[in-house]
Amino acid sequence: MHCELGPGLLESVYEVVLADLLKAEGFAVERQKPIPIRAFGKSFEEGFRADLIVNGLVLVELKSVEKLSSIHRKQVQTYLRLANLSVGLLINFGGELLRGNIERIVVGEAPDLRKCPIDPK
Repeated sequence: MHCELGPGLLESVYEVVLADLLKAEGFAVERQKPIPIRAFGKSFEEGFRADLIVNGLVLVELKSVEKLSSIHRKQVQTYLRLANLSVGLLINFGGELLRGNIERIVVGEAPDLRKCPIDPK
């Protein structure tokens, strides 16, 4: 996908294309899923929107920046905690190469994703 589209497009472009490719492979993909914020005994619907949630297990946060920074990793960790998920992928399409721009982030105990069911086509 990165070779086909190239670096530097808006995150939303990579999001729609990646979601389509994953769905074509039989994965359940939710785009821009609202995640409420729970704090001080209250729930606030104006939380954030996860770029992608795959099979209800993996949060995918997409970036299109020159270089990932520590704040991007912290952001994914916080999103995972708020979404009550353990595994996230941080993917940066802004670099010249995709190599070195994909990070797996785990919070708590991660599920065995090798046993992750794939929805039949």
